[in-house]
Amino acid sequence: MKNIILSLAAVISFSAFAQQPKETIYEKKGPLVAATMFHENGTIAQKGTYLNGKLHGEWVMFNDQGDKLAHGSYALGVKTGKWLFWQENTLKEVDFINNKMAAITQWNNKGTVVLNK
Repeated sequence: MKNIILSLAAVISFSAFAQQPKETIYEKKGPLVAATMFHENGTIAQKGTYLNGKLHGEWVMFNDQGDKLAHGSYALGVKTGKWLFWQENTLKEVDFINNKMAAITQWNNKGTVVLNK
């Protein structure tokens, strides 16, 4: 069961990256480099920052209609803390410790379900 849940979370996590952005704009902000990636239709696909060439800080991902798909943080390329994943009428909260899923909680119109703790 745990492997199924981990696989599901990985698919959701990587689905946000499935569509290649049309264009990426980079902007230097002190030691960070802010990146904004766009879908083919011009809407924002992803926003976040890099430090020393690694994902670092808050990242937000959107579908091509502008709806938020995922929100979370990286620490030098490692997913950390709480990540939120939206999919239709479901919200999943995934807690990451050292780039590994520690807990998954899901909300939908039927209530809250703890999938892994």
